[in-house]
Amino acid sequence: MRSPRVRYLLLFQYLGTNYCGVMKSPAQQPGTGVQNHLENAVRKLRPVNEVSLSISSRTDTGVHALCNSAHVDIERKADKPPFSEQILTKALNFHLQTESIRVIRALRVPDTFHARFHAISRTYVYRLATGVGHHSELPLPEKNFCWPLQETGLDVRAMEEASTLLLGTHDFSSFRALNSETPFKNPVKTLLCAHVGLRQGSFSQEHFHRDLQYWEFTFKSRSFLYKQVRRMTGALVAVGRRKLSVSQLREILEARDSLAYPHNMTAPPDGLFLTNVEYTESDLLPLVQEWDMKS
Repeated sequence: MRSPRVRYLLLFQYLGTNYCGVMKSPAQQPGTGVQNHLENAVRKLRPVNEVSLSISSRTDTGVHALCNSAHVDIERKADKPPFSEQILTKALNFHLQTESIRVIRALRVPDTFHARFHAISRTYVYRLATGVGHHSELPLPEKNFCWPLQETGLDVRAMEEASTLLLGTHDFSSFRALNSETPFKNPVKTLLCAHVGLRQGSFSQEHFHRDLQYWEFTFKSRSFLYKQVRRMTGALVAVGRRKLSVSQLREILEARDSLAYPHNMTAPPDGLFLTNVEYTESDLLPLVQEWDMKS
């Protein structure tokens, strides 16, 4: 009896500093994407089918993820049953141990499941530190994981007011960077969460630099445009630094034009984390396979 081809949803995390984004990079391009390493790890399990991951959420060079997701089909030789979720997770992590990539969990899902199109929301958190006079003052555990700012205080009320302007359904054309996919992407998005908060209890804050403050900007939506989160963060920080007024941010939003966004205001990639990709439970329920019934 032929072993069935099984679709798995992989939940994985990575530190993006040393990768040219999550998507697979061509062989002739310098640097590798996270997808390259994940697919190589799957190939080392010797499936009989061609390996191709479908990534749910694209992240750029230097951007991190505490939880991204992808689906992959794996068909084994006829005498071998499908991998269990636990064994697949351990096996992939064994082959990824030299990389800053880890599979959190593998889930068997229906063969109609799609990691990108079935996602109902994505949550990003952007981290920044204030009171950093020079980048060398940033504690090493925070290097490449937050945006260091010299300011010792931000106008919290202004940032909170500005963040409410972004909530709801808008044409976010002004907050996207242009790329080859721009003509094919609908700029109308619904922002479910835009929260600005001072982070308490940071490890570095507690033990090393008590004069630094760490902030988190949280955004949640079904999907985002190219560099939308970094542009929204940059604009909110500019409001907090009193370099942009709330009314000016409203004008940028209402312009619905990428060129209306001020030059050099986009937040750097270092502080950005994809923290969650959400699915409905019913979409994750696997179909009963013949192998399961015989076991």
